[in-house]
Amino acid sequence: MSKKIKKTKIPKNSTSGIESTKLKPQGISFSFKYYQDGHDKFYCNGRTTIYWLTLIDRLKALSGLSNRELLVNRSSSLRCHPIKWEDTSENGFGLPNEEQLVDTPYQFSLSSNEHGRVHGFLIDEVFYIVWLDPDHLLYPAKG
Repeated sequence: MSKKIKKTKIPKNSTSGIESTKLKPQGISFSFKYYQDGHDKFYCNGRTTIYWLTLIDRLKALSGLSNRELLVNRSSSLRCHPIKWEDTSENGFGLPNEEQLVDTPYQFSLSSNEHGRVHGFLIDEVFYIVWLDPDHLLYPAKG
């Protein structure tokens, strides 16, 4: 007497027959969707390799934080805080529909005293990078 082997059930929505696993990202993601690389003040042409490595390293470190953890972090090397346009050399990012898109603009530092800042805004767990400011030009020197 032979035993009957049960047929493997394959989900109908899978072309490969393998059911996909949906992983929910943990922490902040970064998007360059609104990045303005052609800005006359905030550009990175000619930056050294150490600048780019520092940027990647900072983004990697921050990707382990939630947006709340980023905003309450008081690290002296991170200095994440809202941008107050009235204290800057600009009056906004200049994005289409910016008033609907950007709730609060933020900036954070790449390192303690070098490499400048990253400017952008958060929507949920995504930080949209708008400007890289390696020369600290958003906030004019106070004299």
